Amino acid sequence: MTSGQEEAGGGGGTSNGGMLYHEVQESKLCAVHCVNTVLQGPFFSEFDLAALASDLDRTERQMMLGSVTGDFLPELSHNVSLDGDFSIQVLQKALEVWDLQVIPLDSPVAEPAQIDPEMENAFICHLQDHWFCIRKVNGEWYNFDSLYPAPEHLSKFYLSAYLDSLKGFGWSIFLVRGNFPKECPMTSSEASNGYGQWLLPEDAERITKSCNSAPRTLEGSGMQQLSNPRVQYEEAEMFLDDEDEDLKAAIAASLMESSQAIETHPGTSGNEKKTNDSEKA
Repeated sequence: MTSGQEEAGGGGGTSNGGMLYHEVQESKLCAVHCVNTVLQGPFFSEFDLAALASDLDRTERQMMLGSVTGDFLPELSHNVSLDGDFSIQVLQKALEVWDLQVIPLDSPVAEPAQIDPEMENAFICHLQDHWFCIRKVNGEWYNFDSLYPAPEHLSKFYLSAYLDSLKGFGWSIFLVRGNFPKECPMTSSEASNGYGQWLLPEDAERITKSCNSAPRTLEGSGMQQLSNPRVQYEEAEMFLDDEDEDLKAAIAASLMESSQAIETHPGTSGNEKKTNDSEKA
């Protein structure tokens, strides 16, 4: 990665007064949390992403008109589930608004990031229906997983090892490149989504240590254990099984209009295989 790309990616300078923006898991809105922590601010709501998903569904259905295959279900959304799980295409569309590219880490164009990930600025990680981001903020790397109570600092050495660990356990990893927002106004109204919080790095470190430093560190080494992230996620999801019924209803309503339009074409069928099937773990 060239120095020009690094500067364009927002890796230099101090942003947001040195604060970190973190969102704690709400229902199953990890895709929303992931996008917002990549951008470092409460830029998108679940309804914004649902609208993008509806637009993508509409485009896909138009492409499938006249198709002769029979396993495409036009009445279903292929980009958002009723409990708030969004496809990679929705995340890509949201970040495109900010002139950011989402690139599979195993693609040839991302080869420099495979060799030297610390020269990049953000990664998106996906397994099953969980999304989170790893982001460089003010020159330091953090894990902004919404299942964690605060951003978790990652050393440059540990960053590479952690990404390798994720890949080994089956996670799909995407590189994010482009011109990241440098500032986000930290007003009470913009942090009113209920799960976003601004933290100083030292506060994030204190919260992390007080919550789970003992089981997540190797005594005397200062390096965190490379425990199985799949297991960590599955254990945490036990607390998310009681999905938010209001959220389901709202997302269903946002998709209803386009679904009703398709009902006027009962003979429409087909199957569009997504260009990025590999990201669905």
